[in-house]
Amino acid sequence: MKSPRDVIKRPLVTEKSTRQLEDNKYAFMVDVRATKTEIKEAVEEIFKVKVKEVNTLRVPGKTKRMGRFEGKTPEWKKAVVTLEKDHKIPLFEGV
Repeated sequence: MKSPRDVIKRPLVTEKSTRQLEDNKYAFMVDVRATKTEIKEAVEEIFKVKVKEVNTLRVPGKTKRMGRFEGKTPEWKKAVVTLEKDHKIPLFEGV
């Protein structure tokens, strides 16, 4: 079994994710191989909250150029976690 810290890499703080805080939704960058169940268990264990729902999406890598050299950014996975009504993650408060 994976450690919760291996499943959740970091929180995502963007304009859209900040707007979603009003709906009690939090966005995280997660391991590409993580399942919704693993993400739910990791969030509940790390932040001591009750998760209602987990939505995931894979973000494809983009092609980038440096002069004549072309490369690709890595593919990653995003998870939007909805918490139960009376639960909050204090890390995101005041963002």
